[in-house]
Amino acid sequence: MATRRFTAPADFPEPAALDEFYGALAEADVQPLWAQQGLMPRTPPLRDVPALWKWKRLRALAERSGELVPIDRGGDRRVLAFANPGGGGLPYATSTLWGAVQYLGPGELAPAHHHTPGALRFVLEGSGVWTLVDSDPVAMNPGDLVLTPSWRWHEHHNPGTGPMLWFDGLDIPMVRAVDAVFFEDGPDRMTNRAVDTVSRAELRYAGAPGLLPLDDEPPAPHSPLLAYRRAETDRALTRLLAARGGPHAALRFADPTSGADVMPTLRCAMHRLLPGLRTPTTRRTGSSIWVAYSGAATAVVDGHRFDLEPGDVLAVPSWAPFDLAATEPTDLFSVSDAPVLEAMRLARTETLPAHQELR
Repeated sequence: MATRRFTAPADFPEPAALDEFYGALAEADVQPLWAQQGLMPRTPPLRDVPALWKWKRLRALAERSGELVPIDRGGDRRVLAFANPGGGGLPYATSTLWGAVQYLGPGELAPAHHHTPGALRFVLEGSGVWTLVDSDPVAMNPGDLVLTPSWRWHEHHNPGTGPMLWFDGLDIPMVRAVDAVFFEDGPDRMTNRAVDTVSRAELRYAGAPGLLPLDDEPPAPHSPLLAYRRAETDRALTRLLAARGGPHAALRFADPTSGADVMPTLRCAMHRLLPGLRTPTTRRTGSSIWVAYSGAATAVVDGHRFDLEPGDVLAVPSWAPFDLAATEPTDLFSVSDAPVLEAMRLARTETLPAHQELR
Protein backbone atom coordinates (compact mmCIF):
# COMPACT_ATOMS: atom_id res chain seq x y z
CA MET A 1 0.00 0.00 0.00
CA ALA A 2 1.36 3.41 -0.98
CA THR A 3 2.16 5.79 1.87
CA ARG A 4 0.13 8.98 1.80
CA ARG A 5 2.22 12.12 2.09
CA PHE A 6 1.20 15.69 2.76
CA THR A 7 2.46 18.28 0.30
CA ALA A 8 2.19 21.91 1.37
CA PRO A 9 0.84 24.32 -1.26
CA ALA A 10 3.15 26.97 -2.62
CA ASP A 11 1.40 29.70 -0.68
CA PHE A 12 1.55 27.78 2.65
CA PRO A 13 1.41 30.37 5.47
CA GLU A 14 4.65 31.54 7.00
CA PRO A 15 5.47 30.37 10.57
CA ALA A 16 4.53 33.75 12.08
CA ALA A 17 1.07 33.56 10.57
CA LEU A 18 0.69 29.99 11.78
CA ASP A 19 1.66 30.98 15.32
CA GLU A 20 -0.97 33.70 15.27
CA PHE A 21 -3.54 31.23 13.89
CA TYR A 22 -2.82 28.60 16.54
CA GLY A 23 -3.09 31.25 19.23
CA ALA A 24 -6.50 32.23 17.90
CA LEU A 25 -7.58 28.57 17.95
CA ALA A 26 -6.49 28.20 21.56
CA GLU A 27 -8.42 31.29 22.59
CA ALA A 28 -11.49 29.85 20.88
CA ASP A 29 -11.03 26.48 22.70
CA VAL A 30 -10.69 24.51 19.48
CA GLN A 31 -7.88 22.25 18.28
CA PRO A 32 -6.84 21.39 14.72
CA LEU A 33 -7.11 17.71 13.81
CA TRP A 34 -3.75 17.77 11.99
CA ALA A 35 -1.98 18.60 15.23
CA GLN A 36 -3.43 15.64 17.16
CA GLN A 37 -1.18 12.72 17.99
CA GLY A 38 -2.60 9.27 18.64
CA LEU A 39 -6.25 10.26 18.24
CA MET A 40 -6.97 7.27 15.98
CA PRO A 41 -4.42 4.56 16.85
CA ARG A 42 -4.28 1.26 15.00
CA THR A 43 -4.94 -0.63 18.25
CA PRO A 44 -6.27 0.58 21.62
CA PRO A 45 -3.68 2.68 23.49
CA LEU A 46 -3.85 0.92 26.84
CA ARG A 47 -3.10 2.57 30.15
CA ASP A 48 -4.09 -0.40 32.29
CA VAL A 49 -1.57 -3.14 32.93
CA PRO A 50 -2.15 -6.76 33.94
CA ALA A 51 -2.24 -6.80 37.75
CA LEU A 52 -2.58 -9.43 40.46
CA TRP A 53 -3.67 -8.93 44.06
CA LYS A 54 -2.83 -11.94 46.27
CA TRP A 55 -5.48 -13.10 48.72
CA LYS A 56 -3.06 -13.79 51.55
CA ARG A 57 -1.99 -10.16 51.59
CA LEU A 58 -5.48 -8.81 50.87
CA ARG A 59 -7.01 -10.75 53.72
CA ALA A 60 -4.39 -9.55 56.19
CA LEU A 61 -4.96 -5.93 55.14
CA ALA A 62 -8.73 -6.31 55.31
CA GLU A 63 -8.53 -7.84 58.78
CA ARG A 64 -6.27 -5.02 59.89
CA SER A 65 -8.76 -2.49 58.56
CA GLY A 66 -11.39 -4.19 60.70
CA GLU A 67 -9.23 -3.61 63.77
CA LEU A 68 -8.38 0.02 63.01
CA VAL A 69 -11.28 1.53 61.06
CA PRO A 70 -14.85 1.35 62.42
CA ILE A 71 -17.68 1.14 59.89
CA ASP A 72 -18.78 4.75 60.50
CA ARG A 73 -15.22 6.02 60.09
CA GLY A 74 -14.86 4.08 56.84
CA GLY A 75 -17.74 5.81 55.08
CA ASP A 76 -20.25 3.11 56.13
CA ARG A 77 -18.35 0.53 54.07
CA ARG A 78 -14.98 -0.95 54.94
CA VAL A 79 -13.70 -1.47 51.42
CA LEU A 80 -10.19 -1.80 49.98
CA ALA A 81 -10.32 -0.87 46.30
CA PHE A 82 -7.86 -2.26 43.76
CA ALA A 83 -5.82 0.43 42.02
CA ASN A 84 -4.35 -0.67 38.70
CA PRO A 85 -0.62 0.26 38.64
CA GLY A 86 -1.12 1.85 35.22
CA GLY A 87 -4.13 3.89 36.27
CA GLY A 88 -2.35 6.96 37.58
CA GLY A 89 -3.47 6.44 41.17
CA LEU A 90 -7.20 6.08 40.45
CA PRO A 91 -8.98 3.47 42.63
CA TYR A 92 -9.99 1.39 39.60
CA ALA A 93 -9.00 -2.20 38.84
CA THR A 94 -9.30 -1.31 35.15
CA SER A 95 -10.34 1.79 33.27
CA THR A 96 -13.95 0.56 33.21
CA LEU A 97 -14.28 -1.65 36.30
CA TRP A 98 -14.10 -1.11 40.05
CA GLY A 99 -12.94 -4.09 42.08
CA ALA A 100 -12.46 -4.32 45.84
CA VAL A 101 -12.50 -6.55 48.88
CA GLN A 102 -15.06 -5.69 51.56
CA TYR A 103 -14.75 -6.68 55.22
CA LEU A 104 -17.72 -6.86 57.60
CA GLY A 105 -16.87 -7.78 61.17
CA PRO A 106 -19.02 -9.71 63.64
CA GLY A 107 -22.03 -7.78 64.88
CA GLU A 108 -21.52 -4.99 62.34
CA LEU A 109 -24.06 -3.27 60.10
CA ALA A 110 -23.20 -1.39 56.92
CA PRO A 111 -26.22 0.96 56.68
CA ALA A 112 -28.50 1.49 53.73
CA HIS A 113 -27.66 3.58 50.70
CA HIS A 114 -28.21 3.45 46.98
CA HIS A 115 -26.34 4.71 43.92
CA THR A 116 -26.56 4.65 40.16
CA PRO A 117 -23.47 2.44 39.67
CA GLY A 118 -24.50 -1.21 39.70
CA ALA A 119 -22.77 -3.52 42.17
CA LEU A 120 -22.25 -7.22 42.75
CA ARG A 121 -20.84 -9.25 45.63
CA PHE A 122 -18.97 -12.53 45.17
CA VAL A 123 -18.54 -14.07 48.62
CA LEU A 124 -15.09 -15.40 49.50
CA GLU A 125 -15.14 -16.16 53.21
CA GLY A 126 -17.58 -16.27 56.15
CA SER A 127 -21.23 -17.08 56.65
CA GLY A 128 -24.33 -15.78 58.39
CA VAL A 129 -24.25 -12.34 56.73
CA TRP A 130 -27.22 -11.04 54.80
CA THR A 131 -27.82 -8.11 52.49
CA LEU A 132 -31.12 -6.27 52.49
CA VAL A 133 -31.98 -5.23 48.92
CA ASP A 134 -35.10 -3.05 48.71
CA SER A 135 -36.41 -4.75 51.90
CA ASP A 136 -35.69 -8.26 50.56
CA PRO A 137 -33.20 -10.04 52.90
CA VAL A 138 -30.65 -12.02 50.88
CA ALA A 139 -28.43 -14.49 52.74
CA MET A 140 -24.75 -14.58 51.76
CA ASN A 141 -22.41 -17.59 51.79
CA PRO A 142 -19.07 -18.47 50.14
CA GLY A 143 -19.32 -18.86 46.38
CA ASP A 144 -22.63 -16.98 46.13
CA LEU A 145 -23.11 -14.12 43.69
CA VAL A 146 -25.35 -11.41 45.18
CA LEU A 147 -26.61 -8.44 43.15
CA THR A 148 -27.36 -4.89 44.23
CA PRO A 149 -28.37 -3.31 40.92
CA SER A 150 -28.38 0.37 40.09
CA TRP A 151 -30.43 2.57 42.44
CA ARG A 152 -31.57 -0.32 44.66
CA TRP A 153 -31.40 0.29 48.41
CA HIS A 154 -29.00 -2.10 50.10
CA GLU A 155 -27.40 -2.66 53.48
CA HIS A 156 -25.24 -5.44 54.92
CA HIS A 157 -25.78 -7.15 58.29
CA ASN A 158 -23.48 -9.51 60.18
CA PRO A 159 -25.27 -10.88 63.26
CA GLY A 160 -22.70 -13.66 63.66
CA THR A 161 -19.46 -14.07 65.61
CA GLY A 162 -17.03 -14.14 62.67
CA PRO A 163 -16.15 -11.75 59.84
CA MET A 164 -17.20 -12.02 56.22
CA LEU A 165 -15.12 -10.98 53.24
CA TRP A 166 -16.33 -10.63 49.69
CA PHE A 167 -15.28 -9.29 46.31
CA ASP A 168 -17.06 -6.11 45.21
CA GLY A 169 -17.47 -5.45 41.49
CA LEU A 170 -18.97 -2.18 40.24
CA ASP A 171 -19.26 -0.17 37.02
CA ILE A 172 -18.19 3.08 38.71
CA PRO A 173 -15.59 4.10 36.08
CA MET A 174 -18.11 3.72 33.26
CA VAL A 175 -20.85 5.62 35.08
CA ARG A 176 -18.42 8.38 36.02
CA ALA A 177 -17.23 8.63 32.42
CA VAL A 178 -20.74 9.64 31.34
CA ASP A 179 -21.26 11.94 34.36
CA ALA A 180 -24.16 9.87 35.72
CA VAL A 181 -23.11 9.03 39.29
CA PHE A 182 -25.79 9.72 41.92
CA PHE A 183 -25.71 8.59 45.57
CA GLU A 184 -28.07 8.86 48.54
CA ASP A 185 -27.88 7.67 52.12
CA GLY A 186 -30.72 5.46 53.24
CA PRO A 187 -33.19 5.63 56.12
CA ASP A 188 -32.17 5.16 59.73
CA ARG A 189 -30.50 1.84 60.38
CA MET A 190 -32.66 -0.97 61.79
CA THR A 191 -30.84 -3.93 63.32
CA ASN A 192 -33.76 -6.19 64.31
CA ARG A 193 -34.88 -7.33 60.88
CA ALA A 194 -35.49 -11.05 60.56
CA VAL A 195 -33.85 -12.88 57.66
CA ASP A 196 -35.22 -15.87 55.79
CA THR A 197 -32.98 -18.58 54.41
CA VAL A 198 -34.47 -17.92 50.96
CA SER A 199 -35.09 -14.41 49.68
CA ARG A 200 -38.38 -13.41 48.06
CA ALA A 201 -36.57 -12.96 44.75
CA GLU A 202 -35.35 -16.58 44.92
CA LEU A 203 -38.80 -17.88 45.84
CA ARG A 204 -40.16 -16.17 42.74
CA TYR A 205 -37.43 -16.74 40.16
CA ALA A 206 -35.15 -19.61 41.24
CA GLY A 207 -37.67 -22.43 41.42
CA ALA A 208 -36.52 -24.32 38.32
CA PRO A 209 -34.79 -23.48 35.03
CA GLY A 210 -37.15 -22.22 32.35
CA LEU A 211 -40.12 -21.70 34.68
CA LEU A 212 -41.34 -18.19 35.49
CA PRO A 213 -44.41 -16.79 37.22
CA LEU A 214 -47.27 -16.48 34.76
CA ASP A 215 -48.25 -13.12 36.22
CA ASP A 216 -44.72 -11.75 36.01
CA GLU A 217 -44.25 -8.00 35.82
CA PRO A 218 -42.54 -6.29 32.85
CA PRO A 219 -38.82 -7.04 32.91
CA ALA A 220 -36.50 -4.67 34.73
CA PRO A 221 -33.21 -3.50 33.19
CA HIS A 222 -31.42 -5.95 35.49
CA SER A 223 -32.00 -9.45 36.80
CA PRO A 224 -34.84 -9.69 39.34
CA LEU A 225 -33.05 -12.68 40.86
CA LEU A 226 -30.69 -11.21 43.44
CA ALA A 227 -28.74 -14.30 44.49
CA TYR A 228 -27.06 -17.04 42.45
CA ARG A 229 -26.10 -19.83 44.83
CA ARG A 230 -22.83 -21.70 44.81
CA ALA A 231 -24.48 -25.14 44.99
CA GLU A 232 -26.47 -24.46 41.83
CA THR A 233 -23.48 -22.99 40.01
CA ASP A 234 -21.36 -25.99 40.96
CA ARG A 235 -24.05 -28.41 39.77
CA ALA A 236 -24.44 -26.61 36.44
CA LEU A 237 -20.69 -26.54 35.83
CA THR A 238 -20.41 -30.26 36.60
CA ARG A 239 -23.18 -31.09 34.15
CA LEU A 240 -21.84 -28.81 31.42
CA LEU A 241 -18.37 -30.28 31.78
CA ALA A 242 -19.81 -33.79 31.49
CA ALA A 243 -21.87 -32.83 28.45
CA ARG A 244 -18.88 -31.35 26.67
CA GLY A 245 -16.49 -34.07 27.72
CA GLY A 246 -13.73 -31.49 27.83
CA PRO A 247 -11.53 -29.87 30.42
CA HIS A 248 -13.12 -26.39 30.31
CA ALA A 249 -16.66 -25.17 30.96
CA ALA A 250 -17.97 -21.64 31.48
CA LEU A 251 -21.37 -20.32 32.53
CA ARG A 252 -22.81 -16.83 32.17
CA PHE A 253 -25.01 -15.61 35.01
CA ALA A 254 -28.23 -14.49 33.32
CA ASP A 255 -31.49 -12.71 33.99
CA PRO A 256 -33.99 -15.61 34.24
CA THR A 257 -36.74 -13.52 32.62
CA SER A 258 -34.82 -12.53 29.48
CA GLY A 259 -31.54 -14.42 29.25
CA ALA A 260 -29.70 -11.10 29.20
CA ASP A 261 -26.76 -10.30 31.45
CA VAL A 262 -27.55 -9.75 35.12
CA MET A 263 -26.93 -6.02 34.66
CA PRO A 264 -26.79 -3.89 31.51
CA THR A 265 -23.17 -2.91 32.20
CA LEU A 266 -21.66 -6.04 33.78
CA ARG A 267 -21.24 -9.63 32.60
CA CYS A 268 -20.63 -12.24 35.27
CA ALA A 269 -19.37 -15.74 34.56
CA MET A 270 -18.03 -18.81 36.31
CA HIS A 271 -15.31 -20.94 34.74
CA ARG A 272 -14.13 -24.44 35.56
CA LEU A 273 -10.82 -25.74 34.28
CA LEU A 274 -9.33 -29.20 34.69
CA PRO A 275 -5.59 -29.91 34.46
CA GLY A 276 -4.10 -30.77 31.11
CA LEU A 277 -5.37 -27.87 29.02
CA ARG A 278 -4.07 -24.42 28.22
CA THR A 279 -6.89 -22.36 26.80
CA PRO A 280 -6.34 -20.65 23.45
CA THR A 281 -4.75 -17.23 23.67
CA THR A 282 -7.40 -14.64 22.93
CA ARG A 283 -7.73 -10.90 23.20
CA ARG A 284 -10.95 -8.96 23.52
CA THR A 285 -11.98 -5.35 23.59
CA GLY A 286 -13.16 -4.50 27.07
CA SER A 287 -11.51 -5.35 30.36
CA SER A 288 -12.24 -8.02 32.95
CA ILE A 289 -11.51 -8.97 36.55
CA TRP A 290 -10.96 -12.60 37.53
CA VAL A 291 -11.37 -13.98 41.06
CA ALA A 292 -10.00 -17.43 41.88
CA TYR A 293 -12.51 -19.33 44.00
CA SER A 294 -10.94 -22.78 44.29
CA GLY A 295 -8.03 -24.79 42.95
CA ALA A 296 -4.86 -23.45 41.35
CA ALA A 297 -4.18 -22.09 37.88
CA THR A 298 -1.72 -20.09 35.82
CA ALA A 299 -2.77 -17.08 33.76
CA VAL A 300 -0.65 -15.47 31.07
CA VAL A 301 -1.66 -11.88 30.28
CA ASP A 302 0.25 -9.92 27.65
CA GLY A 303 3.24 -12.21 28.16
CA HIS A 304 3.23 -11.95 31.97
CA ARG A 305 2.66 -15.09 34.07
CA PHE A 306 0.46 -15.01 37.17
CA ASP A 307 -0.07 -17.96 39.53
CA LEU A 308 -3.60 -17.97 40.94
CA GLU A 309 -4.73 -19.40 44.27
CA PRO A 310 -8.14 -19.13 46.01
CA GLY A 311 -9.03 -15.49 46.68
CA ASP A 312 -6.49 -14.00 44.27
CA VAL A 313 -7.80 -11.22 42.00
CA LEU A 314 -6.47 -10.60 38.47
CA ALA A 315 -7.11 -7.58 36.22
CA VAL A 316 -7.01 -8.21 32.46
CA PRO A 317 -6.85 -5.04 30.31
CA SER A 318 -8.71 -4.57 27.06
CA TRP A 319 -7.09 -6.22 24.03
CA ALA A 320 -4.42 -7.92 26.15
CA PRO A 321 -3.62 -11.51 25.05
CA PHE A 322 -4.90 -13.87 27.76
CA ASP A 323 -4.94 -17.60 28.45
CA LEU A 324 -5.34 -19.96 31.40
CA ALA A 325 -4.09 -23.37 32.50
CA ALA A 326 -5.12 -25.25 35.66
CA THR A 327 -2.73 -27.30 37.77
CA GLU A 328 -5.70 -28.81 39.67
CA PRO A 329 -9.48 -28.54 39.24
CA THR A 330 -10.13 -24.81 39.41
CA ASP A 331 -13.16 -22.51 39.52
CA LEU A 332 -12.81 -18.83 38.66
CA PHE A 333 -15.37 -16.03 38.76
CA SER A 334 -15.10 -13.21 36.22
CA VAL A 335 -16.79 -9.87 35.67
CA SER A 336 -16.39 -7.76 32.53
CA ASP A 337 -17.80 -4.77 30.68
CA ALA A 338 -18.84 -6.95 27.72
CA PRO A 339 -22.54 -5.88 27.67
CA VAL A 340 -21.50 -2.26 27.09
CA LEU A 341 -19.08 -3.14 24.29
CA GLU A 342 -21.70 -5.33 22.62
CA ALA A 343 -24.42 -2.69 22.90
CA MET A 344 -22.10 -0.16 21.26
CA ARG A 345 -21.10 -2.66 18.54
CA LEU A 346 -17.48 -2.38 19.69
CA ALA A 347 -17.00 -5.97 20.88
CA ARG A 348 -14.10 -7.62 19.09
CA THR A 349 -12.35 -10.93 19.78
CA GLU A 350 -9.24 -12.41 18.21
CA THR A 351 -7.76 -15.84 18.81
CA LEU A 352 -4.02 -15.89 18.29
CA PRO A 353 -2.48 -18.74 16.27
CA ALA A 354 -0.06 -19.70 19.06
CA HIS A 355 0.30 -19.26 22.79
CA GLN A 356 2.13 -16.21 24.09
CA GLU A 357 5.78 -16.18 24.89
CA LEU A 358 6.59 -15.19 28.45
CA ARG A 359 8.36 -11.89 28.92
